[in-house]
Amino acid sequence: MEQFLSDFSSFVWGLPLLILLVGGGLYLLILSRFLPFRYLGHAIQVLGGKYDNPNDSGHISHFQALTTALSATVGMGNIAGVAVAIAIGGPGAIFWMWVSAIIGMSTKFFTSALAIMYRGRDSIGVLQGGPMYFITEGLGKSWKPLAVMFSISGLVGALPVFNVNQLTQAVNDILLIPNGVEVGLWSNSIIGLILVVITSVVILGGLKRISKTASKLVPSMVLLYFISVLVILILNADVVPKYVLMIFTDAFTANNFAGDAFLGGLVGGLILLGIRRGAFSNEAGIGTAPMAHGAAKTNEPIREGLVAMLGPAIDTLVVCTLTALAILVTGVWQTTDANGVSLTASAFANAMPDIGNYVLLLCILVFSVSSLFSYSYYGSKCMSFLFGDRYKHYYNYVYIVSILIGATTTLTMMINLIDGFFALMAIPTMTATIILAPRVVKEIRIYINKINQKQTME
Repeated sequence: MEQFLSDFSSFVWGLPLLILLVGGGLYLLILSRFLPFRYLGHAIQVLGGKYDNPNDSGHISHFQALTTALSATVGMGNIAGVAVAIAIGGPGAIFWMWVSAIIGMSTKFFTSALAIMYRGRDSIGVLQGGPMYFITEGLGKSWKPLAVMFSISGLVGALPVFNVNQLTQAVNDILLIPNGVEVGLWSNSIIGLILVVITSVVILGGLKRISKTASKLVPSMVLLYFISVLVILILNADVVPKYVLMIFTDAFTANNFAGDAFLGGLVGGLILLGIRRGAFSNEAGIGTAPMAHGAAKTNEPIREGLVAMLGPAIDTLVVCTLTALAILVTGVWQTTDANGVSLTASAFANAMPDIGNYVLLLCILVFSVSSLFSYSYYGSKCMSFLFGDRYKHYYNYVYIVSILIGATTTLTMMINLIDGFFALMAIPTMTATIILAPRVVKEIRIYINKINQKQTME
C-alpha cells in the first residue's frame, strides 16, 4: 500500500499539474496586473472590518473566513511539511516554496473571488461557495463532472490523517519517550481517541462554532510560534545570514537534494519538491480555502479575494520561513536523521534545551487541532454537494474514524495519500479558475472604480 500511494502521488504530481499550478498562477498574476501586491494595504483594511456590512449575504466575517482557512493551512504543513522539504531537499527547497506562495497569492485571490461571484444553493436552499459551486454556476451544468471530481477528491483530501500522524509523532517524541513511556500501537490509539473526543465536540457544532474557535486560537498561536522562532534566531544570529544566502544559492544548485530527479535533473526535482510542499502548506489552487471564503458575509467578490490572498503570505512567507530558519540555523538538518515534526522538535530542543520542546508541542497541538476543525467542514461540504445536505453529517463519522487511522500509520503513507488527492482537487479548481478569470478581471475594474469614487467623495 505504501509503494502504491508513493507511485500514485508521483504520477499525479507530474509535469502537467506543475504547469497548471505554476503556469496557471503566473497567468492569473499577469492578468490581474499584479493586483494582489498593489492592494495589500486595502486587503488589511478589509480584514480589519472597515468595509463590513451586516446586511450582506453569507454566514461569517472576513476575519473568521481567513482564520478558518488559515487554521487549515497554518498547521502541520508549516511545521512538519517544511521539515520534510528540508530533510529531502536542503535549504534550496524553501526558495521554491516561496515562489509557490507568491504565485499562490494570485491563485487564492481568483479562486476565493469566484467563490463569492458564483455561490450556489445546496439541497436545502442555503447559499454555499467553493470550487464545486463556481464550476456549476459559472461554467454551467455541462461542467458538473468537473465539480463531482473535485468533491470526490475532497472527501479524501480533507481527511486529517497527515495532521494526526504528525501530532501523534510530536506527543511521542516530546512528551512520552523522554518521560520513559513506552510508545506503540496502544499509546498512539489513546492519543487518537483523545483527539476524536476534542474534535467531535467542535465539528458536530457546525461552521459557526468552527470559525469562532479558529478565530480565537490561530492568531495567538502564530504569535507564540513567531516569538519562539525569533528567540532561536537571536541565539544563533551569527549564522542566520549564511543560511538565508544558502536558501537562494542552493535553489539553483540542488547541492543538498536527496530526492528523485525530475525533467532530467536534480534542480527539477528540487523545484517539484518545493512546489508540492508549498501547495501542501498554503493550499493555493487546491480549492479548500474558497470553501471557507465562500461563506464570508460579503457581496463583494474582489474584497473577499483580497482577504484570501493574505493567506499564502502569512502561511508560507512568514510561518514556513520561520520554521525553515529554525531548522537550518540550529544545524539539526545535518546532524539528525529525523524527519517531519521530529526534525522541527530537534531544532527547538537544541536552541532552548528545557522549554523549547514544550513550546513547540503547545503550538503543534493548537495548529493541528484547529486544522482538524476546518478540514471536517471542507469534507462535509463536498459530501453535501454530492449527496445532499441531509447526508453530510455522515462524513463527520468517517472523518472521526480516520483520526484513529492517522494516529497509527506511517508518515510516508499519509503524506503521499493527501498529496495525491490534493493534486486531483487542483485539476478541476485550476481549470475552472483559468477559464473564468477574465470575468474576475471585469469585476476588479468595477470594484476599483467604486473605491476610487468613494475616496473622491470623502
